[in-house]
Amino acid sequence: MTTREHLTLAEQIRRAPWREAVTYRNTWPHEYVLSRKDDQRELIETVIARFRAGEGVAGSFFGRPNLYLFLGDHKYWLMTPWDRVDLDDGQDYVLNRAPFYRDRRDFVIQPGDSGRREDYPTRPAVAQR
Repeated sequence: MTTREHLTLAEQIRRAPWREAVTYRNTWPHEYVLSRKDDQRELIETVIARFRAGEGVAGSFFGRPNLYLFLGDHKYWLMTPWDRVDLDDGQDYVLNRAPFYRDRRDFVIQPGDSGRREDYPTRPAVAQR
C-alpha cells in the first residue's frame, strides 16, 4: 500500500486519468490507464486483489481467454494476466475498461463484433472449449 490515503475501489476508478484507446476507436472502443505513467499502481493492485479473491469472470476476446471484473457500468481487464503482474519490475502495466453491454459480448467477443451496438453479430456466441 502506498503512503497516500486508502481509497475505495470506486474512488480510485473515479480519480483515475482514463484515456481513450485511440488506436481502437473504430474497432473496439475502450479506455485505459497505466500503472507507472499514470501513477495507478494502487488501482491495479486493488483490481488484482479482486481477481485473487475470485471476483473475475472468465470471458473470451476473439478466442483468447481473458478475465474481467464487472463494476458499475463497466468491465475491467488487464493486458497481462493478473497472476503475472509484478508492479515492482519497472514495467508499465495496462488496465482497460469498456462499457458493460449486459449481453453476450461481455463474455465472448467474436468475429464481426466491433464493440459498437450497430455491429452486433447476428449469430450467437459459442463458448470456446
